[in-house]
Amino acid sequence: MSKVAGRKKRIIGTTAALVAIGGGAAFAYWTATGTGSATTKAGTTSSFEITGTATGGDLSPGGPTQKVTFTVTNPGTGVQKVSKVVVKVANTDGTTWTSSTGCKTADFAITDYDFTAKELEPGGTATGTVTLQMVNSAENQDGCKGATVPLHFAAS
Repeated sequence: MSKVAGRKKRIIGTTAALVAIGGGAAFAYWTATGTGSATTKAGTTSSFEITGTATGGDLSPGGPTQKVTFTVTNPGTGVQKVSKVVVKVANTDGTTWTSSTGCKTADFAITDYDFTAKELEPGGTATGTVTLQMVNSAENQDGCKGATVPLHFAAS
């Protein structure tokens, strides 16, 4: 065998051996484990905003009624469910109302409540109605003449 032919056989044999051993490349690595964590913050509820408008004639003992339409608005950034709205004759903070002239809460009745629970998207609204009437009591109700009757709305 000539020197050139012998050298070719050795190169081919060396190359074949390298390919068989590691495919021509060597790889090394370490194994490891790890953990991690993250936090986020959940929002909170926002108080519903409620507005109301009364329509109808002036109230008088046993006389005409007024229809009160109210709107509940979700000012929050998440969906909130309004289950009910309580409407009563009361001060704006919900305390018992008595006018300075002697007119009182018991002189009025709220009936015909109409409201359906609803999930409100951010900025969403729900409406309802009630009927307000001045009751005809056995007492003198002159103190209610010209009185401004406050309504308090409480949503939950």
